Amino acid sequence: MKKSAAWLRNPSRLLILILTLSVLARLAGAVYMGDGVEELPGTFDQISYHLLAQRVLGGYGFSFGQDWWPLTAAGAPTAHWSFLYTSYLVIVYAIFGVHPLAARIIQAVIYGLLQPYLTYRIGSRLFGKWVGLISAQLAAGYAYFIYYGGTLMTEPFYILAILWVFDTCIGLVTQPKADKTLRRWFLLGVGMGLAVLLRQVFLLMIPFILLWLGWALYRRQPSFRWARLLVPLLVVAVMILPFTIYNTSRFDQVVLLNTNAGFAFFWGNHPYYGTNFQSILPDGMYQALIPQELRGLDEAALDQALLGRAMENILDNPVRYVKLSISRIPDFFMFWPSPDSGRISNISRVASFGILWPFMLAGLLVSWWKADKTLRKRLDSPITLLVLFIVAYSALHIMTWTLVRYRLPIDAVALPFAGYAMVLIDRRWLHIGQRFFGFEEVSKSVQAVRE
Repeated sequence: MKKSAAWLRNPSRLLILILTLSVLARLAGAVYMGDGVEELPGTFDQISYHLLAQRVLGGYGFSFGQDWWPLTAAGAPTAHWSFLYTSYLVIVYAIFGVHPLAARIIQAVIYGLLQPYLTYRIGSRLFGKWVGLISAQLAAGYAYFIYYGGTLMTEPFYILAILWVFDTCIGLVTQPKADKTLRRWFLLGVGMGLAVLLRQVFLLMIPFILLWLGWALYRRQPSFRWARLLVPLLVVAVMILPFTIYNTSRFDQVVLLNTNAGFAFFWGNHPYYGTNFQSILPDGMYQALIPQELRGLDEAALDQALLGRAMENILDNPVRYVKLSISRIPDFFMFWPSPDSGRISNISRVASFGILWPFMLAGLLVSWWKADKTLRKRLDSPITLLVLFIVAYSALHIMTWTLVRYRLPIDAVALPFAGYAMVLIDRRWLHIGQRFFGFEEVSKSVQAVRE
């Protein structure tokens, strides 16, 4: 027992243990889902990615062999799905054969290692190493992350890219002269580019992040060169450009990346709902809502047409749109079991967000308030960056289309706040850590919480 305690006195060893448990949990989920691809709650997209990867591997390009979601004809070009994630599956299938389990296992290992590690880095930079370790453990055991860790969907890698972005941003602000190293700005651009290629909605978050980053660095050093913000923007543009060229050649019109924003905005705000949003409509209903006169358009043209129709619907009745958006709030932040959900969904929801959301909220509010006594300096804190993302990303989905899994990036970013709140609620956790593990960072955390 003494030898075990001595081994755990090193925080690096504790982190290794947490990462090991994280990988094992996600591997268990991947093995459970197996070598087949079937629809499980909240995972229909993995069927699409699986079929699309096989079409690309067979030399047919980004298309489906049969009429497919959302309204894409057999053999017609599609840009509705992430090119980057499809390419990941194509590479894995080319090496190991068409075995989804291979893709699940590789993804589970990468995700299982990097998500808790990046969470640890963010938590440590904000609140100290002890809080970082607690945050990493929360990430490792978070039921939603374990569940989606083995699905053939963009969620795991998308969350990693977002955590990469915020870890880099916090490092630029908190480490002296880090902003002067172009390599950091390049890496920030790579992280942003990967997030966009996995889910183009992240494009709308980039202005918020870069404007805050420029402001925070300027406040710390008035000689800060705002032109440095162009480096990540340029990297993102270069990463997107090949797909823009590819799409434009196929659709005979400029398509920046994916053809899904118009569909989502149209369906999410259709008058069919009235003022009460439904996360999932009955089979066939989504296609039925698309006007008959638009169905002859290709995917790109239809996406643009539906975006225009959505705007018309909103302008025709803005009050209904506001009420409909408000009705999406419970769906987005749902943490209770529902008779309309399957057992897996209810267990994952309650065993993750259902338990931790009070800690996330409390940690967020308290840490932001304690960041500094003056509002202006408080806005310079890296905590404000995470709060800004949580608010903006939530508002974006509340105003457009809401599913519980769309909230997962917010859960990932909020876990360090949950770890901070747990420490704050019971300071004995810190003293236990100081006495048992005996590393200096715990003492610093104790002092920080006392102050």
